[in-house]
Parts: sequence; C-alpha cells; structure tokens
Amino acid sequence: MSGRGPTLRQCVGYLGIGFVVLIVIALVVFRGDILKAGLDPKVPFQTYTPPPAPDYRAPAAWALLEARAPESGPAAVFFVHSTTYDGGRDWNGPIGEPRGERWLKEVVLPNYAGPFARAGAVSAPRYRQGSLYTRLTLREDAREARAFAYVDVAAAFEAWLKHHPTGPLVLAGTEQGGELVERLVRERVAGDAALRSRVVAVYLMDVIAAADALSPAVPACARRDQVGCIVGWSPVGENNDGAARRRLNRALVWDGRGRLITLDGRPALCVNPITGSTDLAPVAARAQRGVTNATGLEWGARPALMAREVAAQCREGLLRHTEPKLESLKLTGSWADRRKSRPYNLFYGDVEADVLTRLAVWQMARRVS
Repeated sequence: MSGRGPTLRQCVGYLGIGFVVLIVIALVVFRGDILKAGLDPKVPFQTYTPPPAPDYRAPAAWALLEARAPESGPAAVFFVHSTTYDGGRDWNGPIGEPRGERWLKEVVLPNYAGPFARAGAVSAPRYRQGSLYTRLTLREDAREARAFAYVDVAAAFEAWLKHHPTGPLVLAGTEQGGELVERLVRERVAGDAALRSRVVAVYLMDVIAAADALSPAVPACARRDQVGCIVGWSPVGENNDGAARRRLNRALVWDGRGRLITLDGRPALCVNPITGSTDLAPVAARAQRGVTNATGLEWGARPALMAREVAAQCREGLLRHTEPKLESLKLTGSWADRRKSRPYNLFYGDVEADVLTRLAVWQMARRVS
C-alpha cells in the first residue's frame, strides 16, 4: 500500500471541483438578487426620461376598448391591469412592449378583467406602468416610478368618462393596477357626488390598502347588497406566515399627497371576495363559487369554474386562503413571471357573482327612486 498523497494535478482538480460547487451554491442562494439587479435601470429616476405618453383618444392606447361578452350587462367597466413589464432599461414600461403585451393579453385580461365581462363593456388602458423591479425594492426611485404611472391612469379615466356620461360604473384593478385605482377613487371619485352615485363597486384585487385611508364616501363593502363601496383584498396562503409578514412589512400605500409610504403597522383593508363583506369569520370552501385558469382564452369566452375549492378568511388585514391542489394552478414561467400576478384566479367566480349582484342592487335602487 503506497503512502504517497494526492498528486499536484489531483489537488488542482479537487480545488477546481470545489470552486465549481461553490459557484453553483452561490448562484442558487443569490439567484434572486442577481436577477433583480439585472432589472435595475441604474439611473436616478430624477434624470430618467420616461417613454412617450399614450394618447387615450386613440384605440391603440387601450388593451380593451368597450369590449363586450355575450349577454353583457349595462355597466361600463374601467379595468387597470397589473405589472407586465419586467424592467431593465426603463423605470416605467413603454406602451406595447412585446413581452409585457403578451403577458397582458394571455394572462392578465382573461383571468382578472374576465370576471367583469358579463357586467358590461370593459375598457383597459395601456399605461406607463412601474416595472417589476419597482415592486422588488423600497428605493425612493422605485416609489417615484410607481407614482408616475398614476398620471396615465388618471388621464385614461377622464377620457373614458367622456364616453360614459350616464349609467352604472365599475372600477377595478389588480396588483399595481388596483393600487392606482385606489388612489383614483380617493382623489377623483370620492369628492364628486354625482360621479360617486354612479359607482356600483370598486374592486382592488391583490392589493394592500390602508383601511383608515379610505374615504368615508367610498368605504369598504360591509355586505354584498351594498353599492358604492370597495371590495379589496391581498391573498396569502393559509399556512404561509412568512409571506404574510413580508407582504405587510414591505407594503407601500398612498398618503394624502400622492406619495407611497410604508404601511407601518396600520390596519390593511380586507373584504372577503367569497362573501363580499368585511366579516372576519372563516368561510368554508363549500361557499366558494369558482377557481379558474383562464390563461389564453379569447375575450368573451367564459372559462370553466371549479367551485368549492378554496376556503378563506380575512385575518390581520390579509386574505388567508387554502391552496387548491389542481394541476392547472401550478405556477410556471420565468423567475420574473412568478413574481407577477398569478396566471389563474382563485376567486373568478366570486368576483363575477359579486359584481352582478351589486349591479342588480344598483339598478333596483334607481328604479325604486
């Protein structure tokens, strides 16, 4: 038996293998930070030149424009989409950026605008959204980019209103879009009694909003037969306490001057979409009206709904829900895609039923009066 140790070549080989292993471990551990850094525009927002503004008189500025489904109702629906632009060169996404446009048309509109299709004509503006990167950091630059997006949404709303001088209105948005709608309601709708009287309901899906910042004129919906109120929630898995803490700790909400500030322990809005109320009691899955993955469906095609799949409860300002074990709800896609709105809707059927119920109440009240 030889007592000779490893040769120099073997030592170099072992070191090389160890170095490769360390690199692989580092890539696994820090992959998110590396990918996030690649989305950073690396220029101060104050010196950044945003993409050209959309012209909301032109159809090209709208992802949906007065889009109707078969047997749609009389409401006009203003829907603001979620984050679809990853980032990189721009703080705010250019209108019609190809990859974001595909995500918008294939994922966001079918899953999140779709529940409103039976209520009436749906319009969804394209806007210079804050990039995905702005939602992964609390930097002041990112906050300013997110606030900048409100300029477009406010302009789109005014252009849309000109075409809807009368009749019932529904305002809705998901994730970033919902945040912008929440500000729009406080700054534009709440103080206008005539406009406010036309609002059937406001839907803030996957949004954290400060409950004490809502205008008393447009409050949280306490029950399903109430109109002119807000249905809003931020969903987190029932057993995912870590995600719940992170979501609340990193939440940014609007202050009275249109700036994004930390929630800082204030109570968050939560209206359970299954009941359409602020009731804090647990709601069993048997009451839930339907989960769906509508990704890729053409506008107006109603997806198959799988009811009785999700139980939910408003708890500490978040909608804690069970996770259905359905193959169609498995998350896929890139690292960036997994940080956008889910490519399915756990409460599609509940939102659809909610808006139709409130629309019927709104119409009945007008006939009675």
